[in-house]
Amino acid sequence: MIGDLYINSQDAWGQWKVAMGDGFIGNLLLPAGNKDLIENESRLEHGKRIIYNNPKVDSREVTLTFNIHGDSESEYLSNYKKFVEVLQAGKVTVRVPKIDMTFTLVYKKSTSFALSRSRMNSKLSVKFEEPNPKDRE
Repeated sequence: MIGDLYINSQDAWGQWKVAMGDGFIGNLLLPAGNKDLIENESRLEHGKRIIYNNPKVDSREVTLTFNIHGDSESEYLSNYKKFVEVLQAGKVTVRVPKIDMTFTLVYKKSTSFALSRSRMNSKLSVKFEEPNPKDRE
């Protein structure tokens, strides 16, 4: 887990005991769609004209699930609070060395939360916007 995920250039496990959740890499790699093509409908012509050249990629929303851990209830709660502060700062860079890619994301909201019975582990699903998927490193 150490070195599997970096958030804002910090090792997520070493800093907050945060790991990737279900479908994490798949959701990151899901391609963004294209913006609508330029179209023109004229009453003087049949159908419509569509300009196909030079398509542009649209921004996209991505939902990522994070697993947050602690060796005690108090350590878990501390890790959780610090991690949420990082998310709520707005701009979040996520780097996954396994796929050698970095994503610049904007925190929108948390969509679900599940806490274990031990209160030392949780799953947090977070919705981000990727403003410009073409800027991935």
